[in-house]
Amino acid sequence: MRPKVVIQCMPLYRLRVFTHFIFLLFVFHHSVRAQEKITVSGYVKEAETGESFIGASIFNQANTNQATSTNTYGFYSLSLIPGNYTLVFRALGRIDEVRQVSLKVDQTLSVELRKKVIEKSGVTITAERSNAQVENTEMGRVSLEVDKIKTLPAFMGEVDVLKVLQLTPGVKNSGDGNAGLYVRGGGPDQNLILLDGAQVYNPFHLLGFFSLFNENSVNNLELIKGGMPANYGGRLASVLDVTMREGNLKKWKVDGGLGLISSRLTIQGPLKKDTSSIILSARRSYADVVARPLLNNIERAKPFRNSGIYFYDLNLKLNYRISDKDRLFLSGYFGRDKFIYSNQRSGFTVEMPWGNAIATARWNHLFSRKLFMNTAVIFTDFSFEFAGKQQDFDARLYSGIRDWNLKVDLDYYPNILHRVKFGGIYTYHRFTPFNTSAQQGEVKFDFGAPVNLFAHEVGLYAQDEFDLGERFRINAGLRYSMFQHVGPFDRYIKDGNDITIDTTRYATGQTIKTYHGLEPRLSVRFALGEHNSIKASFTRNYQYLHLASLSTLALPTDLWIPSTSIIRPQRSDQISAGYFHNFFNDMFETSVEVYYKDMRNQVEFKEGYLPENSVKDNNDYAFTFGRGEAYGVEFFIKKKYGKLDGWIGYTWSKTLRTFPELNQGMTYYAPYDRRHDGSFVLSYHASSKWTFGLVFVFATGRPITLPEQRYILENRIANQYGPRNSIRLDPYHRLDLSATWQLRKRKHFEQSLNFSVFNVYNRQNPFFIYFDATGNLSSNTLSVQAKQVALFPIIPSVTWNFTF
Repeated sequence: MRPKVVIQCMPLYRLRVFTHFIFLLFVFHHSVRAQEKITVSGYVKEAETGESFIGASIFNQANTNQATSTNTYGFYSLSLIPGNYTLVFRALGRIDEVRQVSLKVDQTLSVELRKKVIEKSGVTITAERSNAQVENTEMGRVSLEVDKIKTLPAFMGEVDVLKVLQLTPGVKNSGDGNAGLYVRGGGPDQNLILLDGAQVYNPFHLLGFFSLFNENSVNNLELIKGGMPANYGGRLASVLDVTMREGNLKKWKVDGGLGLISSRLTIQGPLKKDTSSIILSARRSYADVVARPLLNNIERAKPFRNSGIYFYDLNLKLNYRISDKDRLFLSGYFGRDKFIYSNQRSGFTVEMPWGNAIATARWNHLFSRKLFMNTAVIFTDFSFEFAGKQQDFDARLYSGIRDWNLKVDLDYYPNILHRVKFGGIYTYHRFTPFNTSAQQGEVKFDFGAPVNLFAHEVGLYAQDEFDLGERFRINAGLRYSMFQHVGPFDRYIKDGNDITIDTTRYATGQTIKTYHGLEPRLSVRFALGEHNSIKASFTRNYQYLHLASLSTLALPTDLWIPSTSIIRPQRSDQISAGYFHNFFNDMFETSVEVYYKDMRNQVEFKEGYLPENSVKDNNDYAFTFGRGEAYGVEFFIKKKYGKLDGWIGYTWSKTLRTFPELNQGMTYYAPYDRRHDGSFVLSYHASSKWTFGLVFVFATGRPITLPEQRYILENRIANQYGPRNSIRLDPYHRLDLSATWQLRKRKHFEQSLNFSVFNVYNRQNPFFIYFDATGNLSSNTLSVQAKQVALFPIIPSVTWNFTF
């Protein structure tokens, strides 16, 4: 019988509100223009490479309130009344470029900024926009300088940008060996992670020990944990936007590094000088290669000599300047991990390959001096496979997610007081839950036909950042999102005893369930003076994709599933406020931010769920739903330049979950709740040859669930567990040190050595707890003792970095 299909559309009154909002934005923009303005626009680039400069400031020297900044592609637009001006172009670590302009007609002005490094008495001074954090409306935003990251202690010689982000307030991890981000009470699936605009569904290598971001290929990295702009959506907690380097347009260059566990190499240069360029970056770990001689020569290890784990990845990007108004970018990423376990004695082998493939084609077009457009077509794929074999029994499992995106973003600069962004994104999803097959000899086991789930996702947005006088600056935005689960799909109908009694079949493209909603965003800054301000923000987000995980680790077995008629979209409302103050000529940045987040329709597995329960069944029957709540206060102080620089961060927070079907309906702590979380990060520039780094972290132990009592039933031990996450592991703390030695420079060759020591005082931080039973029941000598496992002891490492 053909099912009755109900298509839910956006209510008409909401559509009218959304349309009127956009219309009023543009009407308001033009109504504030007191007189005709002249526009100067162009691009800001690095003088050494010709690459675009993101976030450079452009302002009128006589009136710094008349200012703008470059977008992700280095473009700026500034409108002023006719007259003569002195414009200043300023960016982090660059010499100011000052230009005299006579504005009588619209004109183009592109500049290149050179590096600024002044060494005097051992002090390195770099120029930057001094009071940006006080002036703008942005809250909870973290930008990392890749060059400075390289001088910090590196775990096993591998610099990891995600691990550095974990050292900032409001961002937590779940312990050693996990590069996951837990931002302001959100789970790892609640972070929108973008690489050149493409979603990354599993940003980890080596089972979560490292991230997939190669430092040599990264140009800009920005984390937004509060006050999320309207152009981002689909996640509740944060946005991590990573932009790859464009490639040197001036000359060929090679960068690389040789570390304890992996090596990397980057080649970049002009295909046609100042017109097109290419950058290719490759990386591979070699733990498997190092371990192989040991496995071959140690007698007890020989049965495992074919075992190992390794990863590799490739980044590629080409850009071509078609004209002053058009530019084309092609970028891609391909990475794979492979874990192999082989026991030749038992004949048991396991292979687990997984990884990401990403391709992006982008077109920048300048319609006018005030309207800039970026259009992108994006493909992304994450896949995981498991193949296990013992003698004649063979089992295989496959899962993944694949997306096609079309994305259009426009930046409009009507006048000095306004900067407007609007656009949209369409995504076609294909989800592959756990598809299983097994065979023993000639006998094949029936696990049902392979299952794929399909969905459409749409996001439309508009936002405007504008000034109301000299003190108030407002960033207001509205996003409309829609998600539609479509066929082909088989819905298994259950009775009261959870037994399948019927099946409803949906044809290809047939609508099964539609969700949609409006997501208002608002950030306000009130300037108290030149060096201090207060800010507040409100953000509503919907999330239509969910990560089903049986572990707190970043395992590739985690399953991405869409919203369905059973699984409703997650929703969060976050309010935050903060005080921002700069001291001593903007040498020190300080801030205090408080936040509260209410999260609805959170997803967890039901009690006692096992993966095999979903065989020949709908995956969404395995979940239960509840509410989340998170609140806290974040303190941050940063010294930006000088012989000694770095930051101190501290967060006090609570992260709670309440599920009617879990923990007897009582509220419990999320597994990544840490009451206190602090970090101390320093870099000391002793001379032109030596830089020293220090990292100290402290955090409350994470909560876990342990047995409270044990019973002996029929000569077997039965555990009775206490409330969920009611026990905490010991506090986590660790000290890391590093020293970077800049070796003698030659004409076309530079090199340095980074010496690092991870966990200097060998702290045995708990990774997990297990129970060891000795003796036996029959002799009444049974003893059960809890034992703690620590993952990493003190680990020294050295990395050789080079450039030529």
